[in-house]
Amino acid sequence: MSYLEELYGLKGKVAVVIGGTGELCGAMAEGLAGAGAEVVLVGRNEEKAKVRLEKIAAAGGEAWFQHADVSAREGIETLRDAVLKRAGRVDIVVNGAGINSPTPFFEISDEEADRILAVNYKAVFQSCQVFGKYLVERGEGGNIINLGSISGLKPLSRVFTYSASKAAVHNLSANLAREWAAQGVRVNTLVPGFFPAEQNRKVLTEERVGQIMGHTPIKRFGKSEELAGATLLLASDKAGGFITGHEMIVDGGFACMFI
Repeated sequence: MSYLEELYGLKGKVAVVIGGTGELCGAMAEGLAGAGAEVVLVGRNEEKAKVRLEKIAAAGGEAWFQHADVSAREGIETLRDAVLKRAGRVDIVVNGAGINSPTPFFEISDEEADRILAVNYKAVFQSCQVFGKYLVERGEGGNIINLGSISGLKPLSRVFTYSASKAAVHNLSANLAREWAAQGVRVNTLVPGFFPAEQNRKVLTEERVGQIMGHTPIKRFGKSEELAGATLLLASDKAGGFITGHEMIVDGGFACMFI
């Protein structure tokens, strides 16, 4: 075994990637599988998962799809039970399901606000309760990676409810990291900058893209595979074993750009 395999290797670990049928979490899932983890792609549409599963298999990784509706606690509990029945354990949980909307603030309906908060925050909250309880009570450690957003750190226009939901995820992650550190369960937030994905395509107008590029020192969007390195660092008990409560920003310098 090479030094890097020993440092970042996840052989024997089971990673549950909620939102794994999407672009960003799918790339994170590929990285986890490439490091040796058995990966569970969680979503509602198996067809969307097939391409990712084929790529993982072609690279020699192990992954499978699990249908789940994580908008309700019962769905998350059913997911946990299904993974434990098939894989026997859970070691890593990625909470990455998310939705967005460019609705102007005064036009945001209660229904829209409730829907975005339910998926982006409440589902993460409930997943942390369900899987966190398992990890804490198991007594073998483990870690949770919650997908945050640069808009959870900086006030960005046109994504009001999304930003609020992600800010809540950041706060929850820090609180849980403090709460569970003594039990060896690490909780971190992975914070992507601007990566073209399904949930933000409606927001990325030509004007908006110009504003983003003007505020990003690297002068381009992120590529989904560029989240893999940060994911492996946070997921590895050796490389990242002393990292908890952290906001790992992957944004091409966006957060450090002011004037």
